Amino acid sequence: MPPPGGTPPLHPPPDGGWGWVVVGAAFISIGFSYAFPKAVTVFFKEIQLIFNTTYSEIAWISSTMLAVMYAGGPISSVLVNKYGSRPVVMVGGLLCCLGMVSASYSTNVVELYLTMGFICGIGLAFNLQPALTIVGKYFYKKRPVANGLAMAGSPVFLSTLAPFNQFLFNTYGWKGSFMILGGLLLNCCVAGSLMRPVEPKASTESKNKVGVRETDSSMKKRQKQLSVWEKINKYLDFSLFKHRGFLIYLSGNVIMFLGFFAPVIFLAPYAKDKGIDEYSAAFLLSVMAFVDMFARPSVGLIANSKLIRPRIQYFFSFAVMFTGVCHLLCPLAEDYTSLVVYAVFFGLGFGSVSSVLFETLMDLVGAQRFSSAVGLVTVVECCPVLLGPPLAGKLVDETGQYKYMYLACGAIVVIASVWLLIGNAINYRLLAREKKKNIHTKESQETEPLKTSQSPNVNIKSGETETWKGAEVNPSERETNI
Repeated sequence: MPPPGGTPPLHPPPDGGWGWVVVGAAFISIGFSYAFPKAVTVFFKEIQLIFNTTYSEIAWISSTMLAVMYAGGPISSVLVNKYGSRPVVMVGGLLCCLGMVSASYSTNVVELYLTMGFICGIGLAFNLQPALTIVGKYFYKKRPVANGLAMAGSPVFLSTLAPFNQFLFNTYGWKGSFMILGGLLLNCCVAGSLMRPVEPKASTESKNKVGVRETDSSMKKRQKQLSVWEKINKYLDFSLFKHRGFLIYLSGNVIMFLGFFAPVIFLAPYAKDKGIDEYSAAFLLSVMAFVDMFARPSVGLIANSKLIRPRIQYFFSFAVMFTGVCHLLCPLAEDYTSLVVYAVFFGLGFGSVSSVLFETLMDLVGAQRFSSAVGLVTVVECCPVLLGPPLAGKLVDETGQYKYMYLACGAIVVIASVWLLIGNAINYRLLAREKKKNIHTKESQETEPLKTSQSPNVNIKSGETETWKGAEVNPSERETNI
């Protein structure tokens, strides 16, 4: 079992300064990455009528975009480890713009899968992962707060993009709206330009320069002999799949994401199906996002407290459970007022989960391995993210009602929370046992030299000297050196 990642780093990060500017840039990148696939659902009802498609087919647009965004995590990780966050985010902004402008010329749903789903999804992947990584490099003590503020970009953008998209559609149509949104996504390039890399601390020890040069030359020789697998492992740390805490986190998230995004995607269509007008239906997303907006930084502050941070994995498990219970109670909402109440509680649960989603991962693996961990997590999670919304849409097509979809999603999320809760309880107990064992081993190693010096095999004669490593020393001096 690798050591826990929650230990303080050898060289503490700035924990402030330019790091707050980087948090603002991550706020923009993460905001577009998470909010955009949800905000474009405002167009789905009309696109479904224009192209004469089913609920399941139209759900594949957001599903493909989210799945590609998650599947592109390893590619983004490799590029971030090699080039840094700044150029990767800027390229991602250009790809998002290209995808949306191309989507405006689509003539069928399959072309929307390729443009909005694939091209724009890759661009969002290049925005999400570098933004999450660089926040961890600038903060340690205030990291939960910084992550909470950066993750708050998603609800802020969702609360503004949902009604803004409805306004664009009514004014310019879906094609003109997509072109305007493509230009809006170029702001990701501006955010990427602000992600200045953390300057490494240069050593001032002049007497170590010769040793450093020798080490560098030996390292270069060793790098030439690296195998293909070692070169891949240099950019993506596959040893994480032997990490117990990482595997618990990954398996729980795979279950959770199967029913995590579908309730958001179908919230506006569900309201329209209840006879609510389009603006009021879009406003439900704004209500949810407004609550989410304040929940994320608030939950980040709570997670940073002395009481919660040492057991942040439990906090994450209960946040997931709360979200699942909200979905199970959603079918009780029959009018617009009750749907607003559901949107409020859903925003609170969604914001709580999202605020600590990646903080819990960083707590498990540490900031140094976080880039690889995010890449591996997202590529595995892309399968449930891809399949969840279309399966939910298929359930709506078969039953003709949305309530069964919300019940199924709620049950899946609750099962995931129970799995995480049990797994984390076992993990914490094993970590405590391993910590005690390591302390006992260390104490026994420290007392071993004293036992060796008192053994009969060592002959110490007073008033005499003996040779040790070519030099004459007193027996007492040798014992001290040992």
